[in-house]
Amino acid sequence: MSTSNDRREPGSVARVTRREMLRAAAASAALVALRPGAAWAEPAEPAADLILRPIPGREERLPVIGMGTSRTFDVADDAAAREKLLEVLRAFFAAGGEVIDTSPMYGTAEQVLGDLLARVPDRRLFAATKVWTDGREEGIEQMDRSLRRIGLDTIDLMQIHNLRDWANHLPTLRDWKERGKIRYLGVTTSHGRAHDELERLLREHRFDFVQLSYSIGARAVEDRLLPLAADRGTAVLVNRPFERGEVFDRVKGKEVPPWAADELGCGSWGQFFLKFAASHPAVTCAIPATGNPRHMADNMGAARGRLPNARERERMLAFWESL
Repeated sequence: MSTSNDRREPGSVARVTRREMLRAAAASAALVALRPGAAWAEPAEPAADLILRPIPGREERLPVIGMGTSRTFDVADDAAAREKLLEVLRAFFAAGGEVIDTSPMYGTAEQVLGDLLARVPDRRLFAATKVWTDGREEGIEQMDRSLRRIGLDTIDLMQIHNLRDWANHLPTLRDWKERGKIRYLGVTTSHGRAHDELERLLREHRFDFVQLSYSIGARAVEDRLLPLAADRGTAVLVNRPFERGEVFDRVKGKEVPPWAADELGCGSWGQFFLKFAASHPAVTCAIPATGNPRHMADNMGAARGRLPNARERERMLAFWESL
């Protein structure tokens, strides 16, 4: 696997623009990902130029694009919806995806995810879920239930969801990490709320991960929280990189600027927004949610090639603000 600085340009196609190459690759990836009966155990070349970011202080690296399950995986026993989500997972893993984030807050999402993961046995998975209840014993019961639902004995990342009853849960998470029931512990917020309290927790306690909302249209965390996470050596998961679709409203009917397609490999607006969010130096992984296999294939296109540098981020932001 390559690092985020790698950029591979086939020398034999010098007359083909980067945009044309990217569109062809995205179309090919989507068709492969959706082909009935595909051999998902050995995806062809998905990781050749996969962009990886390190977990601070560890040798472990993660793809910069993962997936969330809020709303999308809360389908209970709907067989047709489950089959479509199975294709979402297959497209995700075929493109080299690893990080999947869920929560007991998301209705039946944990159970649906666990059932579907059992049908995609050959994959690399970094599983993250959350504790979202009050009380120490209630938290332990909920976390045990989450592991059973997802079908795991050990979870990669357990997070305190929206800071709920964190004082009771944090000692449990530390104990579980010590005993090997979880590999990393974290804390989350969403909707751009509780930033002051989250900042205080990050300063006073050691977390492996923090999850927060960040997008090109909602950048409040750039002021204090992202720099603080970087200073504290805390990995960052980004939720709501599309602001639940609101960023797309602003570009409706508009084309991705040619320079973003040719220079940054943004074959769609989704990739434009994801590459912006994932390219902040403090960010480890962005976790957009989708229930559409083709959207998943497109999202994973943002994990290929390279990320924008500081100058290019400024250009993306200037373009966004000019709309």
